Amino acid sequence: MKELLPKISLKVNEHVYLKDPQSSELGRRILQGSIDLLEEVGLEAFTFRKLAHEISSTEASVYRYFESKHKLLLYLTSWYWAWLEYRLIFSLINVESPEDRLGRALKVLTEVVEEDSDFLFINEIKLQHIIVAESSKAYLTRDVDEENKFGIFAGYKKIVQRVSDVILEINPKYKYPHMLISTAIEGAHQQRYFAEHLPRLTDHIKGEDSVVEFYRGLVFRAIECFPKRDK
Repeated sequence: MKELLPKISLKVNEHVYLKDPQSSELGRRILQGSIDLLEEVGLEAFTFRKLAHEISSTEASVYRYFESKHKLLLYLTSWYWAWLEYRLIFSLINVESPEDRLGRALKVLTEVVEEDSDFLFINEIKLQHIIVAESSKAYLTRDVDEENKFGIFAGYKKIVQRVSDVILEINPKYKYPHMLISTAIEGAHQQRYFAEHLPRLTDHIKGEDSVVEFYRGLVFRAIECFPKRDK
């Protein structure tokens, strides 16, 4: 079914950009170049001057699309969550069992991604590296409440809600579905980071994706065997 669909442009909240970079060749080069550069140097060392040099353009041209590197990071994280929801939808379609849907959803949310040929100007592998290392900086800011009012984090919330609904199909009495899924997503990012940089803080078992297996086990145990609170 996926192969029959036309190429898709994922929608990103208009409050994070001045001009939609998906609407022009230069804008797509800005996205592509920013992903390459952010993965290479990190957010702190990233500047629009360096980006302009990377894509053989001008700093002023970059500023016509984004007012700051924070807004650019918001764009990239928002695009990633929209893409992840797109993957979730196709992973869960026509799967009747909520247990099977939850297992598939957790795999999508915690696995290492592959590059998606539907979006030629985005390298999803590099983008996931950026999400793992930098995405918390998009919302751990003083402006998070104001940005939240404009719906900038709606894509992330939609993913958490979608999978939380599946949890409640399995166990309608479970009280913490949103907390559980956001913990699995953020925890998987942290474990990926640990695996690359601080491996003694995580576990690696040969022949399996330990991050996927850990969070799948964690979630299923939590919703089926959640202990009663001590009185």
